[in-house]
Amino acid sequence: MSKASAGDSIWSGFYKRPVGERQKVVAGERGLDAADLAVLNKDGPLPLNVADSISENVIGTFGLPFAVAPNFLIDGKEYVVPMVIEEPSVVAAASHLAKLAKETGGFKTDYSGSIMTGQIQLVKLKDAKEAAKKLEAEKESILSEAQEMGGHLKSFGGGVQGVAVRTLASPRGPMIVVEFNVNVVDAMGANMVNTLMEKMAPSLEKRSGGTARLRILTNLAMHRIAASSAVWSAQSLGGEEAVEAILDAWAFAMADPFRRATHHKGIMNGIDAVGIATGNDWRAIEAGAHAYAAIKGASITTYSKTPDGDLEGKIVIPLAVGVVGGSMKANPCAALGQKILGAKSSGELARIMASVGLAQNLAALKALATEGIQAGHMRLHARHIAKMAGASEKEVDGVIEFMISGKQVNEAGAQAALRQLRSK
Repeated sequence: MSKASAGDSIWSGFYKRPVGERQKVVAGERGLDAADLAVLNKDGPLPLNVADSISENVIGTFGLPFAVAPNFLIDGKEYVVPMVIEEPSVVAAASHLAKLAKETGGFKTDYSGSIMTGQIQLVKLKDAKEAAKKLEAEKESILSEAQEMGGHLKSFGGGVQGVAVRTLASPRGPMIVVEFNVNVVDAMGANMVNTLMEKMAPSLEKRSGGTARLRILTNLAMHRIAASSAVWSAQSLGGEEAVEAILDAWAFAMADPFRRATHHKGIMNGIDAVGIATGNDWRAIEAGAHAYAAIKGASITTYSKTPDGDLEGKIVIPLAVGVVGGSMKANPCAALGQKILGAKSSGELARIMASVGLAQNLAALKALATEGIQAGHMRLHARHIAKMAGASEKEVDGVIEFMISGKQVNEAGAQAALRQLRSK
């Protein structure tokens, strides 16, 4: 038997095997030892059997820091925001800027509603233009049919609210896309919308004479927009010059797509962390945010100086997030995150996440434009290295100062610091 076929046989039916057997296969193939397997089998908040029911080919669970960011005053209500992220300074920075915003009234938000859009692609049309005309003429009938098929959504206040027909020119020739706007209320909505698209496809094939190819929601949730704004006093940010520096940094992102990519990454640092902590699909959130930004060709945050010389910031972003369904039930960590946050609706969650994104964005701009991004990162990184080197709580601060002042923020620097501290 060849190496290739032997390897193939090892992985054949891998997904059907119990977790323990999968671990043995991976251990044999990749040289894992008993200590490695102990990491995979270590008890955590997500039980291994639950993880195995959520995904495929599971061999263990993967831990990330579960933190909270206090100080968020949003629409007059105090929140403690759960955040799951491994990047240093994100949680501290967002919490600090939220605290500064609280001094001037906190965040004020808006939400357009929980409308998701599903798409059905029609191809192999004899005459796309005529088929589109026919579908346009039958829109009321199509809407009624969709509302009937999605009747279960009405029981909790949702349902199909509109239909649109578009003709697209494509590399494969003309095609039609029929879009359905669906109120999914407090769910993320993907499963609801996708199920409805599957149900409606045969009817649209019959009406158009074409073939329904894709039947799926779009992650560009143009009818599910969250907005948040806040004012920060110039004094709290470091004075008039700091405000000017922040505005220059923001203007750079508005003018240059290369800078804008990193600018938006900072926003999503905060939003994704809340998404993960609450069991939401952060990949879908990312996809929607970046597509929205690409359409705008500009930053999704804006900043300006108030007549008093303070800084006003605003974010506008599509956020398809939910407080019911999905992994929120399966993953106990997600359920805990939802409990800590206390958001009662998808709109409330979206407003909170937008506020976190704005706070995190301003924190990054402030650091970049004033002290430099590495200063805050470096101190947190040094703390991590000090602890990994075996420093006690009493020794940590001294080790950090030694490493930073000596510009040796690494394990060797930490060990040198400990030797010096312990020799006294």
